[in-house]
Amino acid sequence: MGTISPVSLSREPLPCSIFPPSHSDSKKPARFCSLSSRFRVAPGRGFSAGRTIRRRKGDVVAGVQKVEKGNGGFIIEDIPHLTDYLPELPAYANPLKKSHAYAVVKETFVSVDDVVATKIVVQKNDPKGVHFRRSGPREKVYFEPDEVCACIVTCGGLCPGINTVVREIVCGLNYMYGVNNILGIEGGYRGFYSRNTIPLTPKVVNDIHKRGGTILGSSRGGHDTSKIVDSIQDRGINQVYIIGGDGTQKGAAVICEEIERRKLKVAVAGIPKTIDNDIAVGSHTIISLLLTRGFLNVIDKSFGFDSAVEEAQRAINAAHVEAESAENGVGVVKLMGRYSGFIAMIATLASRDVDCCLIPESPFYLDGEGGLFEFIEQRFKENGHMVIVVAEGAGQEHLAESLNSGGEKDASGNRLLLDVGLWLTQRIKDYFTKDCKMTINLKYIDPTYMIRAIPSNASDNVYCTLLAQGAVHGAMAGYSGFTVGPVNSRHAYIPIARVTDTQNKVCVTGRMWARLLSSTNQPTFLRYDDLLLEKIDKETKKMIDGIQNPSGKAIAFADSAENASQDPFGTNSSPI
Repeated sequence: MGTISPVSLSREPLPCSIFPPSHSDSKKPARFCSLSSRFRVAPGRGFSAGRTIRRRKGDVVAGVQKVEKGNGGFIIEDIPHLTDYLPELPAYANPLKKSHAYAVVKETFVSVDDVVATKIVVQKNDPKGVHFRRSGPREKVYFEPDEVCACIVTCGGLCPGINTVVREIVCGLNYMYGVNNILGIEGGYRGFYSRNTIPLTPKVVNDIHKRGGTILGSSRGGHDTSKIVDSIQDRGINQVYIIGGDGTQKGAAVICEEIERRKLKVAVAGIPKTIDNDIAVGSHTIISLLLTRGFLNVIDKSFGFDSAVEEAQRAINAAHVEAESAENGVGVVKLMGRYSGFIAMIATLASRDVDCCLIPESPFYLDGEGGLFEFIEQRFKENGHMVIVVAEGAGQEHLAESLNSGGEKDASGNRLLLDVGLWLTQRIKDYFTKDCKMTINLKYIDPTYMIRAIPSNASDNVYCTLLAQGAVHGAMAGYSGFTVGPVNSRHAYIPIARVTDTQNKVCVTGRMWARLLSSTNQPTFLRYDDLLLEKIDKETKKMIDGIQNPSGKAIAFADSAENASQDPFGTNSSPI
């Protein structure tokens, strides 16, 4: 390892390794550092900088992770490389040296020492923290263009921008590196062993970015590691590009492990896809956990999110027109957001026509003082109408209780949600027509599948291009088991294992949620109720004690949220 500017890396051993006691080797006891309240440290038996950390079955996360330590708490969480298990692999000069497109670039290649910091808002005595490898072309590559046989697979639900990512991977491989042998795997993971492949060329994918969905088809489930890797080996594929959400990336991590076990020269690159913007990055090493106290929402946002927010404006505007045009009009719009309410929150802030936004992270109640029904009555008196935006995962505890529903799951392992929009509209109708003897005009709009199916907008098209080209550069440089994404506006390579263990969620003690409360003037729905207390964190419970808000107006309580992570959607103390 070379020198990391501005600090040099130390080769001193770190104080402990990550293996828990339950997985000690019978012949040679493993040294470990537990994440429980008691830490056991084995002096001098830790891992050194640059050493590959292999996690055993049952550890925090499966996979391979490389960690390097520098001065002042400087840490690099590196990504696997083919030479980790194929040390004799030859390297070649990068063809971009002769590219007319890069001829005018002052610094064509990214230095091997360039890293991206996960934390940019710091205080003078803070440790330097965790860093990732910067994305971009390297001076040396480990594939010759003629030997490359690449494949692309899309999995999971639809999202604006998938076709753009497919297009730019194909064009990036062909135009930048001269690769001609590129295959599309049809129908998701099961397409590796049950479907035919289709050849992909720049001509084939020329205008697919103008269409929604995915030209390769998609599916949930169907992951059979042995069959998939057998297919990769039989077809002579040596670069695999996997586009999908957290479940898909978990599958990619397992595929990567099996490829390494068989010692195949195959690079696996993941491009994270989730329209809900709920991919987060967990801190899985001991040192990272100690420095960050848990998980970091590192990736700024996922592709397709901007397009989804923009399209949601049409539904919100329609609901507002309907509500405003009728006496006691109510418009209810249901948006995506199974576990995370980012689309609903940002669409609400962008619209300014929404009176109340309901998301999974912020429990709400209907009856009584400070409840939703009371707020609707207040809005009727003030404005004569009301617009509500609700994320699909909000209020599921109310539905489960009233409908006695079980915990069914889909093929990807996601909990099947009950329709909160239909339930909410019925409850509002029943309350005002039966209990209050009031006539209301309620319109319910569910644009979910319309939003999923649109092509990506201009902003997402550019973003998808950067993700795709970053993945191509990484795979050609011999990296594997990585995903690419923007970290504090700089694209970086992140170990796949880091994006599969937690979900990015709206922080209801963050500034962005406080901005929404200030914009809508909706109630916080915070009260001492057993159901609510189960869902909010200890910090929020303490804050409830300090809230004096008899009028039900919004309170900007975000500044007291300690250790808030850094992303522009309010899980931190961002100035946005």
